[in-house]
Amino acid sequence: MTELQKRILSSLVIVPVVVLCLWCGGWAYRVLVLLVMVGIVWEGETLLGQPVKSLRGVLLLLWPFCGGLIAIKGQWFAALYLLASSVLFGRRACGPILVAMLGGFSLLWLRGRPEGLYETFFVIFAVIASDSCAYATGRLIGGAKLAPAISPGKTISGSLGGIVGAVILGGVVGYWSGQGWSMSACLTGGIIAVAAQAGDLMESAFKRWLGVKDSGRLIPGHGGLLDRLDALLLAAPVAAILALLAGEGPFWQLFR
Repeated sequence: MTELQKRILSSLVIVPVVVLCLWCGGWAYRVLVLLVMVGIVWEGETLLGQPVKSLRGVLLLLWPFCGGLIAIKGQWFAALYLLASSVLFGRRACGPILVAMLGGFSLLWLRGRPEGLYETFFVIFAVIASDSCAYATGRLIGGAKLAPAISPGKTISGSLGGIVGAVILGGVVGYWSGQGWSMSACLTGGIIAVAAQAGDLMESAFKRWLGVKDSGRLIPGHGGLLDRLDALLLAAPVAAILALLAGEGPFWQLFR
């Protein structure tokens, strides 16, 4: 089986499960986020050479799990305190925990908002549109490299194509939510795309620093969780900040 076939088959299994959990919300969604948070920490700490099969490793994995449970109960101050206290593990080990908890907290908080279903779909679809359109545009047009020292395959044309795709998708999701066509939603889609591409480049720099191609082998054809969720792990906190500034309404109305 080729890598492309593995990639397609994995997507056919994973995407419906994620969409169903997101649509249903409740514990189906919460458990999914908790598992992803723990998985990201496991992957990150393994890449960094941390002793994950030890008492220290158990604590490293319990940190995001307990933090997620506290966040689910709505005790956000305590959850953020636990996140900040992960620095006690040391500068090297706390990185994966901070990334996993910040991204996971953002996704949990967004889904729990009055317009949380549409807001979470907005973030995920904008990230997917940015990634897919960037890949297609880069392959079609090519041109100058975006960050050759970090990710030689990415081009400036691809980056711009990804932003355009997310702008369009943002407008579509805004309309689908019942808010009508909105330039604010399109602009927000572009902001999410920039954050997503920055997250992708940061993970590429992390892997290049470690000298590895993939963060793991959990998902056939895709690599590890970090390989698939790098863009979302930065886009979700950015969306959460926009939501805080927007108040009760959908976060893409902030720029109206």
